[in-house]
Amino acid sequence: MALPPPDPQFVLRGTSAAVHTLHFSCGDPEPDIPLLFSGSENGFIHVWNLKTHRVDTALDGHGRKSVYCVETMGGKDRLLSQGRDQRICLWDLAEGRTAVTDSVFTEHVGFCRCSLLKVAQGRWLMAMAARSLEEVQILELPSKTSVCTLKPEVGAKLGMPMCLKLWQLSCGSQPVLLAGYEDGSVVLWNVSMGKALSQLICHQEPVMSLDFDSEKAKGISGSSEKVLSIWSLNEQQNLQVYKTHELVNAGISDITIRPDKKILATAGWDHRIRIFGWKKLKPLAVLDYHTATVHCVSFSDHSNPRDRLLAAGSKDQRISVWSIYVQT
Repeated sequence: MALPPPDPQFVLRGTSAAVHTLHFSCGDPEPDIPLLFSGSENGFIHVWNLKTHRVDTALDGHGRKSVYCVETMGGKDRLLSQGRDQRICLWDLAEGRTAVTDSVFTEHVGFCRCSLLKVAQGRWLMAMAARSLEEVQILELPSKTSVCTLKPEVGAKLGMPMCLKLWQLSCGSQPVLLAGYEDGSVVLWNVSMGKALSQLICHQEPVMSLDFDSEKAKGISGSSEKVLSIWSLNEQQNLQVYKTHELVNAGISDITIRPDKKILATAGWDHRIRIFGWKKLKPLAVLDYHTATVHCVSFSDHSNPRDRLLAAGSKDQRISVWSIYVQT
């Protein structure tokens, strides 16, 4: 008989609003304290101490508008956040500071999370949905220099970009962008040339979330439908459907593959977190704790596999933290 799914290892409460994004910063050796950053609908970013399970700092930089993306930039003191106030903020948290040091006005009204890629020491590329509905803009940070704007061909009718993933095969290789669109397509873009390399219709509905494993050249996406779509990238840089997986209930808010590429987690509109083996998409567990839509899932970057965690943020204002399928 299969083992019953576990309970959360612990639950974080106190955001006073729906939780829309999560990001761990745990990779540093002791005595550094592992942290979890959360972004909420009330505009606050909470920095959670994972030793005490309490908030160390609450950051307020988005005019009480929902925060839906938080990322660290090369260490836990440099932070990037994105909110419904159409701003992407850069923060310096060193020595207890809580100041926004710079910001980018996106002029984009949707809720497409930006994507970051480190290209050199202290240099990053950032992809974000642009003011013009179908376009994606690539900036270099911290200079905020525009690298290119990715525009679909005339008449392509992709709709708005819904989710973005910048990646490169190896350090120094050409950066590439995967973008999921409103029409259900996933498009692979060459950032240096500013042109689309391949397009694949993966869903009948807007692509809500995607993740990509550059080692296996294989990705996964979810939408408001009951289907997970797994697709691969061949050597000619063409996207092709690899397989699909039918879900019990419709609606996926977020998908993330664990950094070791062994398992993945999905955040469901049905209040559940689902865990799959990444190799064959074998269903492994259904984590049933939340009482409302799960908006986001994130795996920790602990250097020791035994310490690795999964966090999920929900409309029910709680963050559940789980220890599952850790290698021993």
